[in-house]
Amino acid sequence: MAKACFHKGQRVFVKPVGTWTLVESVLPQWVKGVEEPLRVTYEVGLGREFQAHELAAEEAEVVQTDLLELEKWRILRAANRWRQGQDKTAAVNGTFPVVVTDEQDWGGWRVPMAEYERDPERIEQQARVIANALKMMRVCRELVHIASDHAMETPPELLDLAAQAEAVLAAVYHLRDAHAAPIAAE
Repeated sequence: MAKACFHKGQRVFVKPVGTWTLVESVLPQWVKGVEEPLRVTYEVGLGREFQAHELAAEEAEVVQTDLLELEKWRILRAANRWRQGQDKTAAVNGTFPVVVTDEQDWGGWRVPMAEYERDPERIEQQARVIANALKMMRVCRELVHIASDHAMETPPELLDLAAQAEAVLAAVYHLRDAHAAPIAAE
């Protein structure tokens, strides 16, 4: 059974087309003897009907924890095509790290082979840092929350670390004046 996710007149983003538009009509597909529609499609004035997974609602504000809660970055090892058939004793048996940030193993951080050949240990360390960046951001976020919730009981050294963590999060989320109001004991 399906339920309508959008309503008539709602502004939606049409993913396959890459544009914003308004829902002109909601088109449920009914079957005799069934109380709810089997499928719901939406007419948005672009020449065909779209399903709910092809549309996205307009959001009022992007929550800054979305990236931290939804994504899981990991290291995927890719074979070095240029080393196939040669001596594979270099670095990690002829492979190099690729930090992937999506389920399809597409998006992420890749390094040019010439740069990897120059300093493989450095590239391996960078890959581990990038793959664990979200975990470090979670730690920063929790440190800031704990320090702000318990500012009176928090030691000054920990308040300084929380202020640094807040500055790191502000830099990641492009917040301009986040360092103007540091965490302080009241």
